[in-house]
Amino acid sequence: MKDQSYSEAMIRLETILLQLEEGNKSVDELSNLVKEAAELVKHCKTKLKATESDIQAAFEGA
Repeated sequence: MKDQSYSEAMIRLETILLQLEEGNKSVDELSNLVKEAAELVKHCKTKLKATESDIQAAFEGA
């Protein structure tokens, strides 16, 4: 997941959301999807924080 782009992670999150909304998953499948979604959200937050830091550094150096 480390090499996954923010856009790819968001697309996967949207796919997971659609699967959850279908409501036809077993408890095990639901558990796995929720765990994956949590990891994707964490990954996206990390990417956003890194981007924010890069932008702040760029403006501080200007």
